[in-house]
Amino acid sequence: MEMINTIGRRKSSIARLYMKSGNGKIIVNGKDYKVYFPQDHIRLAMIDPFKVAGIDMEYDIKVNVKGGGFKGQAEAIRLALARALVKINEEVRKPLKDKKYLTRDARVVERKKPGKPKARKSFQFSKR
Repeated sequence: MEMINTIGRRKSSIARLYMKSGNGKIIVNGKDYKVYFPQDHIRLAMIDPFKVAGIDMEYDIKVNVKGGGFKGQAEAIRLALARALVKINEEVRKPLKDKKYLTRDARVVERKKPGKPKARKSFQFSKR
Protein backbone atom coordinates (compact mmCIF):
# COMPACT_ATOMS: atom_id res chain seq x y z
CA MET A 1 0.00 0.00 0.00
CA GLU A 2 1.29 3.42 -0.89
CA MET A 3 1.07 6.50 1.35
CA ILE A 4 -2.44 7.95 1.71
CA ASN A 5 -2.75 11.68 2.33
CA THR A 6 -5.93 13.31 3.68
CA ILE A 7 -6.89 16.55 5.37
CA GLY A 8 -9.39 17.34 8.13
CA ARG A 9 -10.61 20.63 9.53
CA ARG A 10 -12.55 21.60 12.65
CA LYS A 11 -13.00 25.10 14.14
CA SER A 12 -9.64 26.72 13.38
CA SER A 13 -7.64 23.46 13.36
CA ILE A 14 -6.19 21.87 10.24
CA ALA A 15 -4.85 18.30 10.29
CA ARG A 16 -2.80 16.74 7.50
CA LEU A 17 -2.68 12.96 7.85
CA TYR A 18 -0.28 10.52 6.17
CA MET A 19 -1.16 6.82 6.45
CA LYS A 20 0.77 3.75 5.33
CA SER A 21 0.73 0.09 6.31
CA GLY A 22 2.71 -0.67 9.45
CA ASN A 23 2.14 -1.70 13.05
CA GLY A 24 -0.28 0.90 14.47
CA LYS A 25 2.01 3.74 15.49
CA ILE A 26 0.34 7.19 15.60
CA ILE A 27 2.60 10.26 15.65
CA VAL A 28 1.07 13.73 16.12
CA ASN A 29 3.42 16.70 15.56
CA GLY A 30 6.47 14.53 16.24
CA LYS A 31 5.12 13.02 19.49
CA ASP A 32 3.20 9.85 20.27
CA TYR A 33 -0.53 10.60 20.29
CA LYS A 34 -0.83 9.41 23.91
CA VAL A 35 1.69 12.07 24.93
CA TYR A 36 0.23 14.79 22.69
CA PHE A 37 -3.36 14.15 23.91
CA PRO A 38 -3.08 13.15 27.59
CA GLN A 39 -6.87 13.15 28.13
CA ASP A 40 -8.36 9.71 27.65
CA HIS A 41 -11.72 10.79 26.21
CA ILE A 42 -10.02 12.95 23.56
CA ARG A 43 -7.76 10.06 22.47
CA LEU A 44 -10.67 7.63 22.25
CA ALA A 45 -12.78 10.06 20.21
CA MET A 46 -9.84 10.63 17.85
CA ILE A 47 -9.28 6.94 17.00
CA ASP A 48 -12.99 5.99 17.06
CA PRO A 49 -13.23 5.66 13.22
CA PHE A 50 -11.13 2.48 13.49
CA LYS A 51 -13.70 0.90 15.86
CA VAL A 52 -16.71 2.06 13.83
CA ALA A 53 -15.20 0.74 10.59
CA GLY A 54 -14.16 -2.52 12.28
CA ILE A 55 -10.55 -2.17 11.11
CA ASP A 56 -7.54 -3.12 13.21
CA MET A 57 -4.95 -0.41 13.80
CA GLU A 58 -2.47 -1.95 11.35
CA TYR A 59 -1.40 1.36 9.82
CA ASP A 60 1.33 3.82 10.72
CA ILE A 61 -0.11 7.32 10.91
CA LYS A 62 1.78 10.61 10.91
CA VAL A 63 -0.24 13.78 11.54
CA ASN A 64 0.69 17.44 11.29
CA VAL A 65 -1.94 19.54 13.04
CA LYS A 66 -1.99 23.26 13.73
CA GLY A 67 -4.37 25.89 15.04
CA GLY A 68 -7.11 25.78 17.63
CA GLY A 69 -7.23 23.85 20.89
CA PHE A 70 -6.82 20.19 21.69
CA LYS A 71 -10.49 19.31 21.09
CA GLY A 72 -10.63 20.97 17.68
CA GLN A 73 -7.32 19.35 16.74
CA ALA A 74 -8.53 15.89 17.80
CA GLU A 75 -11.75 16.26 15.81
CA ALA A 76 -9.82 17.48 12.76
CA ILE A 77 -7.63 14.36 13.02
CA ARG A 78 -10.78 12.21 13.35
CA LEU A 79 -12.18 13.62 10.09
CA ALA A 80 -8.86 13.09 8.27
CA LEU A 81 -8.63 9.53 9.64
CA ALA A 82 -12.19 8.70 8.53
CA ARG A 83 -11.45 10.04 5.03
CA ALA A 84 -8.27 7.94 4.85
CA LEU A 85 -10.13 4.77 5.87
CA VAL A 86 -12.69 5.40 3.12
CA LYS A 87 -9.85 5.75 0.59
CA ILE A 88 -8.52 2.35 1.69
CA ASN A 89 -11.88 0.56 1.75
CA GLU A 90 -15.03 2.09 0.25
CA GLU A 91 -17.28 -0.35 2.18
CA VAL A 92 -16.65 1.44 5.51
CA ARG A 93 -18.20 4.64 4.15
CA LYS A 94 -21.75 3.81 5.35
CA PRO A 95 -20.95 3.17 9.05
CA LEU A 96 -18.65 6.19 9.21
CA LYS A 97 -21.26 8.37 7.54
CA ASP A 98 -23.94 7.16 9.96
CA LYS A 99 -21.77 8.35 12.90
CA LYS A 100 -21.20 11.67 11.03
CA TYR A 101 -17.41 11.16 10.95
CA LEU A 102 -17.24 12.13 7.26
CA THR A 103 -19.03 15.46 7.79
CA ARG A 104 -17.02 18.66 8.20
CA ASP A 105 -18.39 20.37 11.33
CA ALA A 106 -18.39 23.98 10.17
CA ARG A 107 -19.30 25.61 13.50
CA VAL A 108 -16.79 28.30 14.42
CA VAL A 109 -16.67 31.05 17.04
CA GLU A 110 -18.93 33.99 16.22
CA ARG A 111 -17.14 37.30 15.87
CA LYS A 112 -17.43 40.10 18.41
CA LYS A 113 -19.82 42.86 17.36
CA PRO A 114 -19.07 46.56 17.87
CA GLY A 115 -20.75 48.16 20.89
CA LYS A 116 -21.09 44.83 22.69
CA PRO A 117 -18.79 43.16 25.22
CA LYS A 118 -18.94 39.78 23.41
CA ALA A 119 -20.62 38.43 20.28
CA ARG A 120 -24.21 38.73 21.56
CA LYS A 121 -23.99 39.80 25.20
CA SER A 122 -25.21 43.34 25.89
CA PHE A 123 -24.37 45.67 28.73
CA GLN A 124 -26.80 45.68 31.66
CA PHE A 125 -29.92 47.72 30.95
CA SER A 126 -30.68 50.49 33.42
CA LYS A 127 -34.21 51.86 33.45
CA ARG A 128 -33.30 54.92 35.53
